[in-house]
Amino acid sequence: MTGEPVAASPAAEAFIARARAKEARIGIIGLGYVGLPLARAACQAGFRVLGFDIDPAKVAQLNAGGSYIRQIEPAAIAAIVGRGLFAATADFDRLGEVDAILVCVPTPLGRHREPDLSFIEGTAGAIAPRLRAGQLVVLESTTYPGTTRDVMRPILESSGLRSGKDFFLAYSPEREDPGNAEFGTAAIPRVVGGDGPEALAMAAALYGEIVPQVVPVSSPETAEAVKLTENIFRSVNIALMNELKVVYAAMGIDIWEVIEAAKSKPFGFMPFYPGPGLGGHCIPIDPFYLTWKAREHEISTRFIELAGEVNASMPGYVVERLAAALDRQRGRGLNGARILILGVAYKKNVDDQRESPGLRLIELLEARGVIVGYHDPWIPEIRPTRDHPRLTGRRSLDLSADVVRFQDAVLVVTDHDAVDYKLVAGHARLVVDTRNVFGRLGLSGAAVVKA
Repeated sequence: MTGEPVAASPAAEAFIARARAKEARIGIIGLGYVGLPLARAACQAGFRVLGFDIDPAKVAQLNAGGSYIRQIEPAAIAAIVGRGLFAATADFDRLGEVDAILVCVPTPLGRHREPDLSFIEGTAGAIAPRLRAGQLVVLESTTYPGTTRDVMRPILESSGLRSGKDFFLAYSPEREDPGNAEFGTAAIPRVVGGDGPEALAMAAALYGEIVPQVVPVSSPETAEAVKLTENIFRSVNIALMNELKVVYAAMGIDIWEVIEAAKSKPFGFMPFYPGPGLGGHCIPIDPFYLTWKAREHEISTRFIELAGEVNASMPGYVVERLAAALDRQRGRGLNGARILILGVAYKKNVDDQRESPGLRLIELLEARGVIVGYHDPWIPEIRPTRDHPRLTGRRSLDLSADVVRFQDAVLVVTDHDAVDYKLVAGHARLVVDTRNVFGRLGLSGAAVVKA
């Protein structure tokens, strides 16, 4: 780590020594798509981890050596449980047993795109009465600059302990990329900002034993801004490609061919790809945390909001492309058509349906009189969501030649690897491909339309 902070207080120095010796015990609150991979990485680095979650079923499954996240094999959990490195609990009174508390809870948006910090506030409220001197608390949840100091710190200090004196507070944004086999938790550098130099030094020392590089920054606010900047960068560039897709399609130009040629330039261009809309818990949501905070300073974020509008319009664009293709094929549009959607996960090779454009597309199509089924090898059944409650319980269809032939069209929304695209190409009357997976596999033909 470059520019490693130096701790001054005896408490900070003692913590750092314990962290470097792997003697510090880590508590992780929230064992979802961020917290569970982090727990595994910390255990694999040699730390003992106590995981906290409010769902007793998850706790029981983990303690039995199981896993509810498909990217994490049950064998990996069983191994760290068997070695005595990991245990899960719903008993927050056990927070006193750990030296560091890492908070990995959701930060959704409200109905009007305002930040919902209820999980952060509730977690800080649960920590405060159990907080003890010398502990390090690190927030990892994505949020707007100022949350760590302005929201978390006052709640934690209601315990009577003071940040930087009795306990130590920092922010280190999660950088998970579910489904990315090349960059797992333990391979991704960590940005850390502390509420004071001791907190920074402690957090840097802890993460430095888990990941290959720690990047210290001057404040929690800077670290919070780093995370937002990373996700806004992706949102804006994907929106640009989505807009160009629409423009070039009107001109008869293939956006995917354009991108493949453009990325041959060794400088000044980075490939991003269009799609049916954004999904997941980060890219569609995080930019609006900054938009909301900017209003407090009477600053508009037109670029960010425009990108959000472009990306949010993509499901509607896909529906119109599908309607036009069906009209050419059948002589009539969507009403009464049978459509099979391939993929309702928000991205390939993950079992995460949060904010998935696939769910929005099902509702848009059914509103137009379409009979919709879906196939997704990662999501056998649609789980409850706030925005799409009536889709709860829908089940994935088996992918067979008979099922494909029965459809008027197959709509590719998520390009999972574990799908037999050759079977689809061989039996589908029409394929509308929003991911160019058929083009990549050399399966393009007259029956394949890009959208």
